[in-house]
Amino acid sequence: MLGIVLAYFYHEPTRLRLNVLAEYKQAWGYCFSASLSIIAGAILPEIFNVIFFQQGKIHGKNFSNLLFTIPFWGCMGVSVDLLYRMQAVWFGTDRTALTLIKKVAVDQFLYSALFSAPVSVIAYDWHQGVKGGVGRLLTLKFWKRDLPPTVIANWGVWIPLVAIIYSLPPLLQVPLSSLALTFWVLILSFITSH
Repeated sequence: MLGIVLAYFYHEPTRLRLNVLAEYKQAWGYCFSASLSIIAGAILPEIFNVIFFQQGKIHGKNFSNLLFTIPFWGCMGVSVDLLYRMQAVWFGTDRTALTLIKKVAVDQFLYSALFSAPVSVIAYDWHQGVKGGVGRLLTLKFWKRDLPPTVIANWGVWIPLVAIIYSLPPLLQVPLSSLALTFWVLILSFITSH
């Protein structure tokens, strides 16, 4: 991710290619964000599961997974886009250290810790048949035992990534965050399956 960001600022051909993504983002808005998140969060991880963990054999569970992950990651992509837009309003779009720190803090310690991680754990548990559903959000056990591993893993992956992502122009933030999403979904799937 850092290499892509450096290439954006110092390599003209890379900047031109990434600006095409920015134009698509500008033209398609939330639909672009949802579509990109579906590809990165649902389709690519399932393809990787088939290739690397199922020796290339497609199972019925792969289709069941897609029926769950396509709408889930589409909605999460829209929520991330909304977060990025709101942070641009709240803190501006400059790339000063103070602005980046504010955005990373809100992203990781509010949005991720209190919304996206709990929602992801509950959704993936529900999909895998874990009992308790949304009611688990109201239990102390969930907040003390079930959620912390996901939040800590989330911070390990996303704190450095969002610091890099927020250093880009706003129209490139969602496309670049989608690059990392596939990796994160594979980690999340592993955590919630164990």
